[in-house]
Amino acid sequence: MGGFYHSFVPGGTGWLFMDLILALGVFALAIVVDRMYFISVRSNIDATKFMTEIHKLILNSDYKRAISLCKSAGKRALPQVIKKALEEAERMEFVDFRTIQNTVDEAALEVIPRLTARTGWLAMIANVSTLLGLMGTIYGLILAFASYSTQGSSFSASDLATGIAIAMYTTYAGLAVAIPSYFFHHYLSSTTTSIIDDIDEQSVKMIHLLTGSAASGN
Repeated sequence: MGGFYHSFVPGGTGWLFMDLILALGVFALAIVVDRMYFISVRSNIDATKFMTEIHKLILNSDYKRAISLCKSAGKRALPQVIKKALEEAERMEFVDFRTIQNTVDEAALEVIPRLTARTGWLAMIANVSTLLGLMGTIYGLILAFASYSTQGSSFSASDLATGIAIAMYTTYAGLAVAIPSYFFHHYLSSTTTSIIDDIDEQSVKMIHLLTGSAASGN
């Protein structure tokens, strides 16, 4: 796995750090692809536009069409929560605020962990890759100074260059993995928080609309 990187590390003595950082980079890439697709494509939705249609159907007491609209949204997070509440409301003769609230809470507890899964690993990867780069830097400097202390007058500049090169390459590789990992961790966390905020806001509005509509006799 480290063959490509070995050519950039003189003598190949820093291969272990480079291979570990490469493995973390591949792991981070896999997480980013998985989470970007799941959060940004499969789970996100235009909450305002979607809930405007849902509110119209609730006001007309057309729960079946509202539920069908939720189902047509697939696995997106907000529609899944709203669908559970609407199904519960459709079964009830009198829509009870507490019952609907409990249904929404249960649905959110199923959806939210799927949204937040594995994103936290990106922060860990960023930290560990940075530390591995730092460890490689220290290792390279140790090699450079150790070669000088053991060889004495026969010390060559190439030995010093080898140690410094190891230090620089491992530092660069660690940062090359850490910086994108931090960026995507922040982006995915922000997107997830936005989706969760939409769930909280829109579900509360829907609950009040359901209970208010029922109380008015619609």
